[in-house]
Amino acid sequence: MNELALRPAIALMSPAAIDYVRQIEAINLARPQTALRFEHDLHAGMYARTMIVPELAADEVCVITAALIKIPTLMISHGDAMAYTGEDEPLQFTGHMITRAAAGRCQAFIAKSGFRLTMIFPTQAKTVEEAEAEFTDEAVRLMSRKEA
Repeated sequence: MNELALRPAIALMSPAAIDYVRQIEAINLARPQTALRFEHDLHAGMYARTMIVPELAADEVCVITAALIKIPTLMISHGDAMAYTGEDEPLQFTGHMITRAAAGRCQAFIAKSGFRLTMIFPTQAKTVEEAEAEFTDEAVRLMSRKEA
C-alpha cells in the first residue's frame, strides 16, 4: 500500500530522436501557432512550470515541441495528449498522471483542449528566467518568453 506506484517514465532521448522532434518543430512553425498559457511558481526550493493548452474546437489538436531539457524533472499532467519520446510507441497521457522524466529529452506532444502539463524540479533560482536557464540552454526559444 505504501509502495511507489509504477508510472510511465521518459528516458534520455537519442540524438536521432531529438533530431526528429526538431523536424516536427520546423514543420509546425510554418503553421499558425496556438497561444499556450504558462504559469510559474518558485517555492521552497522548487520550480513548477505549467503549460496550459487553451480551449480548442472539438476536432482540433495542438502540436507542441519542447526545448531540450537538460535536467531530470517530475511532470504532472491533466487531460489528454500523446507524446513522442523516442520510444517505439508514443506515451499516452490520460486524466491525471505523474511521470518521471530524465535529463536529455526533447518531446513532441499532440494535445487536446485544456491539457495541462507541469514540470517540477529543485532549484536555487530566484527568478523564472534563472529557472528556465537552469532546465534548458534554449531558454530564448521558449514560448513563455514570447508571451505578451
